[in-house]
Amino acid sequence: MSGEFAVWVYLSRTPLLWLTVTLAAYLIADRIAAATGRHPIANPVLIAIVLAGAVLALTGTPYATYFQGAQFVHFLLGPATVVLALPLYEHRATVMRALMPMLAALAIGCGVALGSAIGLASLLGVPRGVIVSLSPKSVTSGVAMGVSEALGGDPTLTAVLVMITGVTGAILVTPMMNLLRVRDMRARGFAAGLAAHGVGTARAFQVSEVAGTFAGIAMGLNAFLTAILVPIALGFLR
Repeated sequence: MSGEFAVWVYLSRTPLLWLTVTLAAYLIADRIAAATGRHPIANPVLIAIVLAGAVLALTGTPYATYFQGAQFVHFLLGPATVVLALPLYEHRATVMRALMPMLAALAIGCGVALGSAIGLASLLGVPRGVIVSLSPKSVTSGVAMGVSEALGGDPTLTAVLVMITGVTGAILVTPMMNLLRVRDMRARGFAAGLAAHGVGTARAFQVSEVAGTFAGIAMGLNAFLTAILVPIALGFLR
């Protein structure tokens, strides 16, 4: 037993182990999601988080140790975001026809997401540091963490809030759009990317390439606009 424990101690300090755990968790989660017919509740990101978190809890592994391996996946968020420009280029004619409605939806969606988060948190007496961390929750993690850190928030807390927002949005977007009888994939995708950033965009691509394209557009534009508006909105709290 002591020999096995020694081997585990050695492996647990190896970044490759936690990279493998991360990838394995997602592959298992994706198989589960596929087995359910891609049901919104069986979101692979949510399942992967639960699986990876369970491994960390059972092994008593600190997050800092885990992130030494998981950071390689985190690095790929940037290139993956840039790749979203490819379907945007392929569907550029469709995008241009819907440009004005998209800009209107962007302004309203960004304003509601930012205003509701800051307003409700202020009314509930949430400390300013937490409000700063909460305010960019609806944009992709790389941008949200950067905005939070620059304004004095906690990037780690921001990352958690971003993932909660993304997973919740990805689960709710399809049944909500069906309930509202929204059939236009452009509108469905844009809503998913605007409210649930990368996780919502991934969900949109599972439904339709057109929906995924518009989700990617919404994610990028919302990140840009939110980065500008967050400092202005927080200025009113002083």
